[in-house]
Amino acid sequence: MLYLPIVNRKVSLTGIKPTGNLHIGNYFGAIKPALELAREYDARYFIADYHALNTMKDPEELSASIREVAAGWLAAGLDPEKVIFYRQSSIPETFELSTMLMAFTAKGLMNRAHAYKAALQGNTERGDDPDAGVNMGLFTYPVLMAADIILFDSDVVPVGKDQVQHIEMAQDIARSVNANYRREVLKAPQPAVRENVAVVPGLDGRKMSKSYGNTIPLFTPEKNLRRLIMRIVTNSQGIEEPKDPGSSQIFLLYKLFASQDEQAALAKRYRAGGMGWGEAKEELFRAVNRELAPLRERFQGIMRDPPALDKILARGAEKARPIAAAVVARFRKAAGIDLPV
Repeated sequence: MLYLPIVNRKVSLTGIKPTGNLHIGNYFGAIKPALELAREYDARYFIADYHALNTMKDPEELSASIREVAAGWLAAGLDPEKVIFYRQSSIPETFELSTMLMAFTAKGLMNRAHAYKAALQGNTERGDDPDAGVNMGLFTYPVLMAADIILFDSDVVPVGKDQVQHIEMAQDIARSVNANYRREVLKAPQPAVRENVAVVPGLDGRKMSKSYGNTIPLFTPEKNLRRLIMRIVTNSQGIEEPKDPGSSQIFLLYKLFASQDEQAALAKRYRAGGMGWGEAKEELFRAVNRELAPLRERFQGIMRDPPALDKILARGAEKARPIAAAVVARFRKAAGIDLPV
């Protein structure tokens, strides 16, 4: 069945890298904001499995991660009937377009990519060869990302401030193509910078991140969820001492899950004294588990039926490919290499 995009709505595109277990920081910082785009845009979401190959070489790990991350987004509320949800590797036009874009991409542009520059700096600081461990997938990562975006005539790509460069590179490449052919062959995307993304504190008070080992997995079993929350680092204030909710990572996490009335009531107890950190953690656990329990149940149900999950992603690819093929055909025709009918 041919997918017909929603008329008169702009297109948003979100890439999802399969990097293992999703955590609460991902949920509030990336998943919820990205899913809200479907209210305003004709939204497309894809699992960036080819991008993951740069760092994830174990086939079983990658395969499991693809399914876990896809199931996680579905459990969190992504509706595959209302948006396009697919695996990058299921869209061969992505890689044809990437090859074509290479011909319009300056090497100097790739030299300036943040990830490549960071790898060079790290090698230099360690006294290694500057390009040690740098594969061509990492070096040309921005071109493949540009292909992901341009292939669907994307108007906007939601990103954090640290990722704006990728969208700017996609703009540069698209404009280079358009300047060469003297017409708009490819749409130049715009970044939709998320200014007010929640910064979720981890177990140690720092930003929740896998690299810090301070995360609370989104779908962890209830007993483990409670155990992790009880590990949150606190100061040495006693039970009777008044406490400042604004400086407590327990309360900052609580605000993400509790209603305004619940927040006000707990803040009052903080300031009045008579409540220890253990009791505050119990209140946090109840609020977190209340929201995550149904997500956890949905996730477990999806993961119990891998063929059904694969079918959802395959249907998404069926919707996506005609759109992608039209963009590639347009580029081929402009380039003078279109196939004969």
